This record gives sequence, C-alpha cells and structure tokens, in this order.
Amino acid sequence: MTQKEEPYFVDLESNPERAFQLCADGQARLLRRVAQLSDKDVRAPSLLAGWTVGHVLTHLARNADAHARRLSGALRGHDAPKYANGQEQRRREIDNGAGRQAEEIIADLRSSMSNLEEVFAQCAAAGWPNGHFLGGGDYGVVACPAHRLREVEMHHVDLGLGYTSLDWPDEYVAWDLPLLLASAADRLGTSREQRLFMAWLAGRGPLDVETKLTPW
Repeated sequence: MTQKEEPYFVDLESNPERAFQLCADGQARLLRRVAQLSDKDVRAPSLLAGWTVGHVLTHLARNADAHARRLSGALRGHDAPKYANGQEQRRREIDNGAGRQAEEIIADLRSSMSNLEEVFAQCAAAGWPNGHFLGGGDYGVVACPAHRLREVEMHHVDLGLGYTSLDWPDEYVAWDLPLLLASAADRLGTSREQRLFMAWLAGRGPLDVETKLTPW
C-alpha cells in the first residue's frame, strides 16, 4: 500500500499567482453550475438564512467588483477600500440586485468575474504592486486573489445547488482550514462551548452537537 500524499501547502495569501489560477478555476466551475438557472431558481432560498440564490449570486458579483476596485487602485498607487461607503453600500447593493431576473443576475456575475480576472492579469504583469495596501481592511491587496477564492468556494456551497465542501480543491482546504481553525476561539459563544470544543480539538471528547460557531 502506498502512503497517502498530503496536498502540497501553498500560502495563497503570499502567492497571488497560484491563488489567481485557483480562483479562475473556481469561478468557471460556479458559472457552469448557474448558467441555466431560471427566475424561479434565483428566487429560491439559499443555504444562508434570509438570502435567496439571487442574493448569493449578487453578492459574488459585487464582491468581484470590490476586489477589482482594490487591485485597480493599487495599480495606480491608490489605497482603495473594497466599498467606498462601507458595509451599508455592500448591503444595499446586494438587496437591490437580488430581485432581478435570472438572465440579468447571471450576465452581471459573468461580467464582474471576467473583469476581475482581467485586473488579476494586469496586476500579475505588473508584479502585484503596492501589495501591502490595506484599503481599510485587515489583509494586504496582494492577498485579494486568495480571499476572493474563499468567497467563491464558500458561496458556491451556500447556493445549495449540489456543490459541497467535499468538492473543494485540496490546495484551498490546505490553506484555509488552519485560518478558520485559528478564528474558532473568537467565534465560540459561551465558556462551556469553548471548553468542549477545545477538548474535541485535543482528542479528549466528542464534538458537542450544540456547539455553534458564529458565521464566518
């Protein structure tokens, strides 16, 4: 029996070229899955509470625009935020776009994804300039491809259209699982939940089915 090979770990936040490739692949998979959705389909509930499929797809389009905004700013030497008016702009854009016809939502998503990939390519050709710019956030602009990859992979699952966590690419899991584990302490509620979760991580007990992490 041959020994199982562990996936090669790449820190995708510091390797935007590889993150770009994985992100482009993920966007293509998502677009193929949603290409033929009907108006009824986009109005159906997603796996995210309070959001329809249309909400998730609109969020993915606007998130692509937000990353493109940061990266385009960095190319010009401008430290641009993802959303000029913060979370209120994000919420408003999603709510305003979620009720559109399926054809319009999908065309918008395709256009936004294509534009983002063009900006990725421009940044790659320029050597990812000003990668340290934060844009008021908590990661440098050089990490945008990795964080966009997370959005695409997570929300592809959230659509509830047959793509699951078991479909996530190995390289994505190898990068993001440790980051999400590191965030667990801040996303656990009570002292009891923290202790039971910690015991489970240490192999000292089962995972309590009542343990809840606040959403990422």
